[in-house]
Order: sequence, then structure tokens, then C-alpha cells
Amino acid sequence: MRRLLMIVGLLISVLVNAQNVGERWTAEKARAWYAKQGWLRGCNFQPSSAINQLEMFQAETFDTATINRELGWAEELGFNVMRVYLHHLLWTADREGFKKRLNTYLSISQKHGIKTLFVFFDDCWNDTAWVGRQPEPKKGVHNSGWVRDPGTMVHRYPDTVKTLEAYVKDVLNTFKNDDRILLWDLYNEPGNSGQFEKSFPLLKNVFRWAREINPSQPVSAGLWNNDEKYRNLNAFQLSQSDVITYHNYSALADHRNAIDTLKKYDRPMICTEYMARRNSSTFQSIMPLLKGENVGAINWGFVSGKTNTIFAWDTPIKDGKEPPVWFHDIFRRDHSPFSEEEVKFIKKMTGD
Repeated sequence: MRRLLMIVGLLISVLVNAQNVGERWTAEKARAWYAKQGWLRGCNFQPSSAINQLEMFQAETFDTATINRELGWAEELGFNVMRVYLHHLLWTADREGFKKRLNTYLSISQKHGIKTLFVFFDDCWNDTAWVGRQPEPKKGVHNSGWVRDPGTMVHRYPDTVKTLEAYVKDVLNTFKNDDRILLWDLYNEPGNSGQFEKSFPLLKNVFRWAREINPSQPVSAGLWNNDEKYRNLNAFQLSQSDVITYHNYSALADHRNAIDTLKKYDRPMICTEYMARRNSSTFQSIMPLLKGENVGAINWGFVSGKTNTIFAWDTPIKDGKEPPVWFHDIFRRDHSPFSEEEVKFIKKMTGD
């Protein structure tokens, strides 16, 4: 009898847990959620004092004064959302302290009327990351200190996946009902840096882990490359994301075509990366399109700082001299803008 009761109890536990596992939001639920948000506009935010995700959130370099000041400038522009990258090494080194700092960041952001879109994994830029002191910027080099998460080490050390699962689930569990968080961006540009479908297992896993936690916020992973090499990744991202997110650094006609192509999925859309002036992706050309189509508009870069994103991806400037046309970013550290005209235009677009 005791064995029978144990089996029955185990079955009940399995059934209860199964009921708690989430499913992809219906299109109707996603549209209803989006309708409550208003037009979303903001930027990918890295304080000017931090070269990467680690320097932003480590205890020794967590710069609340700069974060508060620069988010205040974002509020003045009329921005209401920021996309912010995390890194699993922050959690492994100091999980409780890391989560407290996330909470502090969210409190500062909320004070300025700004919601947050957190990013878990990333396949871009440098493959090696470490906790502790981060490198100084390389003069004139775009994102010289940015790091992937987890990088190719996950292929060499498969047991890392267990740590990544615990990390994702703990952070999601902690903030799954926090209305200061707009959305969870589970994986930035999967397959980039020549990884292609090597990133597929982790992409599938992070969606599964998120569904097991079933946060109140939507989850997504943005489309970023329509090359045939990414066809399977793109199809999976589209089939699993509650809200469609995407990147586009091209001129107006190409961006309009991307939106028209994605409309057939009948889900809300947020452009989580755009604005590269040299590529003719500017605020003046793209922001009206996004607002007119009610697509969220999150550009890359805000205050010129350690990330060096005023310099183009593939065009380093050896002497580090400020280029005549910035690639990304809006302000210098003293709050002077790259373009007064541009700032006036942004405020016009964000004004109700």
C-alpha cells in the first residue's frame, strides 16, 4: 500500500508540474499584451563606463550613478524601453549579488519610466570571457571588449549546459512576475561568429527552459540574418517566439520589406536593433516607418563610451579620433549630442 501511495503521489506531482509548463503564447494573447504597451522606443543600453556585460553588472564596477544619469537622458528623449545584456558568469560568480544588482538596475530604470528587455545568450564578438577586471578599449575599435555568452566553450565542456540551465531558470524564477521587465530575449543572434547551426541545441534548450518556468512576460529570440545558412534557425525562432523580434541595419526600402514579410505571422513586432548611420539606417529614415507600423524601435547605442560603437563594425580608426559620422550612439559623456537636429527629431517622434 505504501508503495502504491508513493507511486500515486509521484504521478500527481508530475501532472502538477506538467500543468505549470508554459506554451507559446497564442497570437491573440500576444496582440492583447502588445496593445497595452503603447509604442515602444528605446535603445540597447550599456552605460558609458562599462565595456561589456560583465563590467556593467559586477559588484566592483556596477556604476549606479552613471546608469541613473544616462537613463535620465533617455527619459528626456521620450524612450520607454532599454535592451540590456546579461552574462552567465556574473551569476556563477555571485548569484545572489548579481540578482540584487539586477533588481537595483530595474528600480533605477522604473524611476525613469523605462521598462527593460533582458538578453540571456549572445554569439557576437569575443569568444573568451572572465570575471574580474575587464580589458581597456582598443583605440578606435568597435566593441573591442564585448564577449559572447557562453561562447564556444559550451562545445568543449558539455556539462556547462547544466550551469546555463540553472542560471536561466533562477533568473527567470526570480523575476518572472516583475512588470518592470518587458520581455525576455533568450538568445541574441544565434549562429553568428561562424557558429551557424552549432548554436541550435542551446537555442532549443533556452526556449524549453523558459517554457518550464513560464514567466508572465513574453519570450523571443530575434531574427537577424536571412541567408540560407540560417534558414532552420530562423524557422525555429519564428515558431517559438511569443512576439517577433528582429534586427535590421539597412536602408528604408529593405527595412520596409522586412516588416512586410513578417506581417504574415500576425504577431506584434519589435525591432531590437537598428540605426547605423553609415548604412543609411538613421533615426530620420527608419523611426517614422517603425512608428507608423506600430513596430517597437530599439536602436543600437546610446552614450559614447567604452564600447566604442561610434566606430563602424569593420572600419577601425587607429588614432581613435571621433569619426565625422558616428556609426551608432546619440550622446557624448558630457550629454552633448552627435546631432542636435537628430535629438530634436527623436523627441518629436516620441512626443504624444
